Amino acid sequence: MKYTQLGRTGLKVSRLVLGTMNFGPQTDETDSHAIMDSALDAGINYFDTANVYGWGENKGRTEEIIGNWFAKSAANRDKVVLATKVYGNMAADGEPWPNHDKLSALNIRRAVDASLKRLQTDYIDIYQFHHVDRSTPFEEIWQAIDTLVQQGKILYVGSSNFPGYKIAQANEIAARRGGTIGLVSEQCLYNLYERRAEMEVIPAAQEYGLGVIPWSPLHGGLLGGVIKKEAEGGRRASGRAADTLADPAARARLQSYEDLLEKHGLEPGEAALAWLLTRPGVTGPIVGPRTAQQLESAIRAVELELSEEVLAGLDEIFPGPGPSPEAFAW
Repeated sequence: MKYTQLGRTGLKVSRLVLGTMNFGPQTDETDSHAIMDSALDAGINYFDTANVYGWGENKGRTEEIIGNWFAKSAANRDKVVLATKVYGNMAADGEPWPNHDKLSALNIRRAVDASLKRLQTDYIDIYQFHHVDRSTPFEEIWQAIDTLVQQGKILYVGSSNFPGYKIAQANEIAARRGGTIGLVSEQCLYNLYERRAEMEVIPAAQEYGLGVIPWSPLHGGLLGGVIKKEAEGGRRASGRAADTLADPAARARLQSYEDLLEKHGLEPGEAALAWLLTRPGVTGPIVGPRTAQQLESAIRAVELELSEEVLAGLDEIFPGPGPSPEAFAW
């Protein structure tokens, strides 16, 4: 495994991030623990989750699965850089009591204590805002975070799904307050198919020293060889992926993508991950394996070096928007 610093921090993290969203809903606890064992054995030390994972009436279940894994061995917790998230409505019936979601100081305090209990740990390495809260000022948010840092409950803070201007606003207010280093990471939707983050989110993250953690690196499976798998009778695409494949122009782009990689003897999913690892500002993509085999494929991507010919071909098929303001000004 290869490692890098998380943004401007001294924290050293693996270049793949183990995403746990499938733990519980699609992968049972025994298999989830086996995947975490394999990830740690492979050198992956960055595990990502969220308080809402498990979904519906099972919200929090994913954190519980991770907590039970930590309880098996103190070494597990000691070796892992643990990231979780706050924002979502945690009410099982979907109707939160006031102040039981988003980023008020009250909910942050309540949510972090609940996550610590489920995770069976006394601290969280990276506590992430899962979404922008347009109703809560950053002065209040940072005051709550400062208290948690002083109490030793969290070490760093990250964002997820923030636009560039909110990254700037959050860190400028943190700097004016003093005593906090502000956001150190941003999780955003970013992959070959969806490159809009290159316009402002990633430049803002680089300017403020945030590590970029792309989620959905295979764009819901579309970049994992979906057309070939479909032809071979594999699992058919569903949801957003199925809608995209129904568009003839999108399907043609994906076919060109798979043809290019087949020509060079590359597996699509591994190539898509390897491409992200070449991108400026990217710390490492989140991989969310449902099985041990999917994890093994993701790990191979870390050692995969894409040729200039392949990189140029990928850019031709999936051109990025370019930086702002050039991307929209002229």
